[in-house]
Amino acid sequence: MKIDVKKIAKLANLPLTDEEEEKLGEQLSQTLDYVNKLEEIDTKNVEPTSQVTGLENVTREDEVSPSLTQDEALENVKSSYKGFVKVKAILDQEANEY
Repeated sequence: MKIDVKKIAKLANLPLTDEEEEKLGEQLSQTLDYVNKLEEIDTKNVEPTSQVTGLENVTREDEVSPSLTQDEALENVKSSYKGFVKVKAILDQEANEY
C-alpha cells in the first residue's frame, strides 16, 4: 500500500524533509500491515468490551483553575480572526480519501 505522506503531513501542518517523509512512509506502512494482521484473528466467540478495568463512574470535581488569557492563547498561532484560531479548510472531497 502506498501512503501519501506529503498529503498527510500537509493536513497535519508538519514540515518534513525528504528523509523524514521516506522514514515515516515506511513506518506507517509497517504499522498498517501490523494492524491488518488483526483481521486474521478469529474473534467469533469473543465478547465485545469497552474497557477491562472494572472501574465505574471515575470522575473528579470540576474545579476552576488559572488559565491562559485569549491573547496569550493566540500569541503563537499563524493566523487568527476575531479572537479565534484561523486554519485552512480540510473538509473537502480530496481530504475524504483517508
